[in-house]
Amino acid sequence: MSNQQVETSFEDMTEKQKNKTIWGVITASSLGTLIEWYDFYLFGSLAVVLATKFFPSDNPTAAFLSTLATFAAGFVVRPFGALFFGRLGDIIGRKYTFLVTLLIMGFSTFLIGCIPGYETIGFLAPVLVLILRLLQGLALGGEYGGAATYVAEYAQPHRRGYWTSWIQTTATAGLFISLIVILLTKSSLSAEQFDTWGWRVPFWISILMVGVSYVIRKNMKESPLFAKAKAEGKTSKNPLKESFGNKYNFKFVLLALFGAAMGQGVIWYTGQFYAMSFLQKVMNVESTQVDYLMATALLMGTPFFVFFGWLSDKVGRKAIMMTGMLVAILAYRPIYDTMFKSVNLESKTVASNGITEKRSAKVHKDIATDSLVTFHKEILYTDGTLMKKDSIVHWSAAGPVMKDGKAEEPKLSKSITINDNTRWYLVFLVFIQVIFVTMVYGPIAAFLVEMFPVRIRYTSMSLPYHIGNGVFGGLLPAVATYLVTTGKDAGHEAWYLEGLWYPIGVATVCLVIGMFYLKNKNNNIHDK
Repeated sequence: MSNQQVETSFEDMTEKQKNKTIWGVITASSLGTLIEWYDFYLFGSLAVVLATKFFPSDNPTAAFLSTLATFAAGFVVRPFGALFFGRLGDIIGRKYTFLVTLLIMGFSTFLIGCIPGYETIGFLAPVLVLILRLLQGLALGGEYGGAATYVAEYAQPHRRGYWTSWIQTTATAGLFISLIVILLTKSSLSAEQFDTWGWRVPFWISILMVGVSYVIRKNMKESPLFAKAKAEGKTSKNPLKESFGNKYNFKFVLLALFGAAMGQGVIWYTGQFYAMSFLQKVMNVESTQVDYLMATALLMGTPFFVFFGWLSDKVGRKAIMMTGMLVAILAYRPIYDTMFKSVNLESKTVASNGITEKRSAKVHKDIATDSLVTFHKEILYTDGTLMKKDSIVHWSAAGPVMKDGKAEEPKLSKSITINDNTRWYLVFLVFIQVIFVTMVYGPIAAFLVEMFPVRIRYTSMSLPYHIGNGVFGGLLPAVATYLVTTGKDAGHEAWYLEGLWYPIGVATVCLVIGMFYLKNKNNNIHDK
């Protein structure tokens, strides 16, 4: 069947036939995109564990920040992937381009699970991880634009927000599935087995999912709008030049970035990744509990992507996205202050005989005559909260090892197991943040697609999306963690809220630009 015939046959379909066709398109596109997000977010979901595997262990805070920086590197290169694969997508076609991105992502993820740790190959470990993260970022830079464009070009214009919103669920669903796979792996293994090798299993599993998705995508047809443009000789010979060399079109690229995408990016990562990092590293909530409560909040919130996508077809994309940004800006500090204080141990009462202390020792891995002594303390509170704290000290035959005339600083680790009431309260607070995410993210695929003509759509919409998400959003966990650490070291009273200034500032700038310069009505003229 020729490209012209593909277009004609789709145009001649009844509404019922079109709906059936687009459900097939969404299933094939969403499955592949979901798997790519799953692959990409495994690294973030396991950041606390990976910090101990691929980076020096003598400074846990520096190792965690290095892990977040490596995580962010995958986001920073996403715009380059958008340019490279976007150009291919506008010249060759949407279908074949995101087949390539799927394979690159899948193999990169699988190989991360195969890299030996820092203790085995030294600095080569973080270098290899960084290279694979960069490949993941390049692949994702080409994946999302292709999937969103492909679905949008099959969708009826008056239902484009609704149909593309299904693609929008894949990012959160990918994070949700990554958490579920991690939890299942943890529950199937002992804590020691998971720490030794079990953390690699979620990375290895991805290769199986990629294989299934590749087979499904291989049988897809090209989008009807692109097929028609190609049959009529209207595709672009130089999408990069037309997208960014043309002042008129470049103005819309900048408007899409600074008026929508960058604000959406920081709200997405605040409500999901930073919330998870805040619970683990700032509030010290036990990691498995964090995974469960994040997964619950994400599951509850995911249907709202479709709701707000559908609503954007009725009331316009701008109204929903700008409202989401405004509410998030105003609510973030009260929400995170409430989250932090919900696990405030100073306001709790210690149970009778609730304090347990013990000591253990093991031979130092580098000095046979020395030991690493762990002072373990548990405190049980009357409301069921349990705090565990370990202090690890390097101990020689003469006592604590001295450095510059002083005993070495102990390595501290702390985790708090919260009670059911607190857990559900935190689920609710994270769920509210996921609602903010769905408001700004649900309509944005349709919004970006409608800003640009078919001939340069893949390239033009991919770049602002991936700068907004990859740069402004992807840097958020590292920047926010740095601001929190700096605020704590400086003795600020509300140090735990310092990290929020980054998303609040970026979203505020985006809100102002969007309110003044974005159109209120949805735009379908660029389908011609």
